[in-house]
Amino acid sequence: MTSRPQKFLVTGVAGFLGSHLLDRLLEAGHTVVGVDNVSMGRLSNVEHHSANPRFRLVQADITRKDTFDALDSDFDCVVHLAAFKIPRYGKAIDTLRINYLGTDEILQFAVRSKCKCVIASTSDIYGRNPAVPFSEESESVIGSSKVARWSYAVSKLFDEHLAFAYQESFEIPVTVLRFFGSYGPRQHLTWWGGPQSVFIDSVLNGRTIPIHGDGQQTRSFTFVTDTVEGIYQSAVNPAANGEIINLGSNREVTILQLAQLIHRLSGQPGEAKIELVPYESFTGKRYEDVRRRVPDVSLCERLLGVKAKVSLEDGLTRTIEWQKAFTAKGGK
Repeated sequence: MTSRPQKFLVTGVAGFLGSHLLDRLLEAGHTVVGVDNVSMGRLSNVEHHSANPRFRLVQADITRKDTFDALDSDFDCVVHLAAFKIPRYGKAIDTLRINYLGTDEILQFAVRSKCKCVIASTSDIYGRNPAVPFSEESESVIGSSKVARWSYAVSKLFDEHLAFAYQESFEIPVTVLRFFGSYGPRQHLTWWGGPQSVFIDSVLNGRTIPIHGDGQQTRSFTFVTDTVEGIYQSAVNPAANGEIINLGSNREVTILQLAQLIHRLSGQPGEAKIELVPYESFTGKRYEDVRRRVPDVSLCERLLGVKAKVSLEDGLTRTIEWQKAFTAKGGK
């Protein structure tokens, strides 16, 4: 693993994970060019680095070839975090097009730069596979193509295959990272950011917490600093080259337990007010959820020496305090 300063290209740099990775890279002495169209990210996430000569922000669309034609080609590593997520309310075509076109442009740029490429993927790839915990070799069990919800998993699965095809054809090292429920300060405050952000908002404003389905579906949640350390080590450590790596915590909780925990940690009196919301009521069509999702993180620990350290209680407490302060200042 090299310790020399390197030059990184980070897509989605103004987003939740991208901005925290920017902090980590600059802290370690690296130079960063960040690309973001700020459609889902916030300029406020990166403005504290605006005077840093080792950071440059390019506001542009990753699906356009001219975005990357305008950049130098002296990068050591590209970290591709920009993506369009699960289409709960439609826009499956955006999920498929943006994720494919953006990843293809990034990989072409990595070939021209002859540099490593780290691709953000998702735990959603494991789909409805009931055999938890998921190892990187676990099978993908994807639902019907008529269910738009699976377009995100399929788009990311395609991105993974595309990355390894580029590695084989052009001999650039690639690493694929599958994220499990990242959360923390700077998270998006809608369902885009995950259930925890919506639950926190509901609790802080005295509203009923909306839980989709029966609330017994399980997830594992990973505090942002733990996720970002995994991304960083994957980018700088050659041991990650050519690998798929799960990044996450292996603590499994139900969504109902998550809601109740957030209510307790927020210091609200009484019992949490919870409403179970049928999927059909907000999708208007058929929807399929994942019942259990928890990672096997042994490969990450063995290859990178990275293990989730922040407990769910500690991480949520920090996140609640940030979200409370952020919304008090008018943040969205």
